[in-house]
Amino acid sequence: MKNTIVVGAGPAGILAAITAKTNNNNVLILEKNEKIGKKLYITGKGRCNITNYSPIEEFFPMINSNPKFMYSSLYNYTNMDVLKLLEDYGLKYKVERGNRVFPESDKSSDVIKTFNKILSDLNIKVILNEDIRFIEKQDNTFKVYGRANKYESDFLVIATGGISYPATGSTGDGYKFAKTFGHSIKELKPSLVPMEIKSNYLKELQGISLKNIELTVKLNNRVICKEFGELLFTHFGLSGPIVLKASNSISNIGENSIISIDLKPKLSPDTLDKRIQRDFTKYSNKNLENALGDLLIKKLIPVILNESGINPYKKVNQITKEERLRLVNTIKNLEFNLIGLRPIKEAIITKGGVSVKEINPKTMESKIIDNLYFAGEVIDVDAMTGGYNLQIAYSTGYAAGESIKEKSNEL
Repeated sequence: MKNTIVVGAGPAGILAAITAKTNNNNVLILEKNEKIGKKLYITGKGRCNITNYSPIEEFFPMINSNPKFMYSSLYNYTNMDVLKLLEDYGLKYKVERGNRVFPESDKSSDVIKTFNKILSDLNIKVILNEDIRFIEKQDNTFKVYGRANKYESDFLVIATGGISYPATGSTGDGYKFAKTFGHSIKELKPSLVPMEIKSNYLKELQGISLKNIELTVKLNNRVICKEFGELLFTHFGLSGPIVLKASNSISNIGENSIISIDLKPKLSPDTLDKRIQRDFTKYSNKNLENALGDLLIKKLIPVILNESGINPYKKVNQITKEERLRLVNTIKNLEFNLIGLRPIKEAIITKGGVSVKEINPKTMESKIIDNLYFAGEVIDVDAMTGGYNLQIAYSTGYAAGESIKEKSNEL
């Protein structure tokens, strides 16, 4: 009888444990939190974005770091595989915008309950509130030291997550363990993280959500990226899907770093000007601030007029062509100074981690230490939002578990 220890009860660790379990292999999960899948609870704004429903070949352009490394594991254990696993245990799901998959109930807790049931049915023991302090290998046995207990195993899976959202238990333990075994760690950076901006209007803008807008990031007068979609103004700056996506393109921030927002990207400047002229005809006797409600969100109007340098109390029929064109330019190019990215603890995912050059991409086994495996965010692989990162966790966890199962059956 062989023994496997999985350190970490997130999606990667859970899949590794489920897959590795056989009659010839006892599996134990050690988790520092008070429950499994703590980070799963907050994905998809608490609804759990289980995976993405797109064909697997469409996943690779969404992977930011080392997509080729994921080729084997993603095809061997796909999004359809994990959905079938959950569905077989009674979880119903739905597919929403962007092919994001959510539980039909919109409750992340239902996903966790389903994983708990699978672990229970397979007689996989889970020890919670166990904070692992040190791991070593003596002869062919891994020795795992907790606060008060010591555990031994033939196989070890490190699935401890990254360093984003440390409140969920992702405090970088896996990197420390990997270094102990001689592994290299690629620089850890925030990926998919909000941005801080400098603006006199943040208090007025806070809470405003904008849809169907275009965001452009310029670093030192060079366009770094353009994104179309939804963003949110916060007390510190900007968040929302396109902001998180754009953050991944930023490696350094200079004095001339600018965020530009096009509030009407589907309208050319000339078309927008004609639209404004129609509104001006309609509201010709009103103050300017009261004539833009058909075009802009009410809370945005004072900011736009102030940036345009136009008196908000000026009558519409007194607005000059030059003022009107300044208004068009501001709506198409609302600029803010970019201060920087929010701390890595606020990032959705960690960029960097255990070097993929030191891991077998088919099995997730270490190329340095036999029977040592890595799975999930601890590896130097990260992707865009939309369920892609969770699928990476499932697929790498499965790859590790499958390799362990094959080895334990052979021995």
